[in-house]
Amino acid sequence: MHDTEQTHPLRVPKRMQQQVQLGAAQAEQFAAAFERLAAAVDTVVLGKQEVVRLALTAMFAEGHILLEDVPGTGKTTMARAIAAAVSGQWRRIQFTPDLLPSDVSGVTIFNQASGAFEFHPGPVFANIVIADEINRASPKTQSALLEVMEEGRVTVDGRPHQVPQPFLVVATQNPVEMDGTYRLPEAQLDRFLVKLSVGYPVEAAEIEVLRGTHQRSPEHLAAVVDTDTVAQMAEMAKHVYIAEPLYAYLVQLANATRNHPQVAVGVSPRGLIALTRAASVFALSQGRSYIIPEDVKALAGPVFAHRIQLAPDAAMRGATGAQVVADAFHQVSVPLPASAA
Repeated sequence: MHDTEQTHPLRVPKRMQQQVQLGAAQAEQFAAAFERLAAAVDTVVLGKQEVVRLALTAMFAEGHILLEDVPGTGKTTMARAIAAAVSGQWRRIQFTPDLLPSDVSGVTIFNQASGAFEFHPGPVFANIVIADEINRASPKTQSALLEVMEEGRVTVDGRPHQVPQPFLVVATQNPVEMDGTYRLPEAQLDRFLVKLSVGYPVEAAEIEVLRGTHQRSPEHLAAVVDTDTVAQMAEMAKHVYIAEPLYAYLVQLANATRNHPQVAVGVSPRGLIALTRAASVFALSQGRSYIIPEDVKALAGPVFAHRIQLAPDAAMRGATGAQVVADAFHQVSVPLPASAA
């Protein structure tokens, strides 16, 4: 491990150590807590360690998670397992075509006894909200999540209401090609920090699922961390050191998606901020208090791909956002310190 750190081009130089606010001990504590939480979720979601760790990375980066896959692959199980492993308040919303916005955010009702209007909060007033099959609801209902996902509050009848903190939305959706689904608008897709696909399990994991399904229900999962710990770990991630060349590297990657010939709309500044936050958490989960280019490469696909709007002809030819992200990495050189340039 020490050899790798010494030879890496963006390892924090000793003369800059005073600028790093997190020490090695703090990074190792973060990594240990992160691993305990991931291991707990792994007992329920078998054979999906990478997806689980990406989802937890989004949670500690204070972002929201979108899980897309065909029915029956464990999207809801993963969302419930994450909620169960955090000892906070959680709610589940089953999205259907007849669901109303007030069913999500809450409603103001006149109380005859008191002679005043009273606000009755909806299920979004929880630390973790599972939005199950979000793209089965109408666009009007989907938009009810826009404000609360971005600002952490709900406005009903002109009055804002703050949701509990920390606040996380874990949404699941079926592929848009399936019947009875409504495509999420780009503005709402951009508010999800990562979009992940659970996928089918490998054969060995699927055999284990068949052997012990009743033993691996999220209801039997004990909480590993509380919401205060999640908030503290999220705060730690804001103090991860980022070398100056990496800022330019991130912007150049975003510009490469914006100037790609197959892209109509590239990655937004919000997407850049999201990748920076996610890479900071990912670095801490590896026991480091600073970001390296490999952190950016590991997170760019899940963070960037769903934010890229392809040109119509490119979409018809089967191009994907993931391919655009891969092209961006081929076009942009990995930054090196001035002495090695």
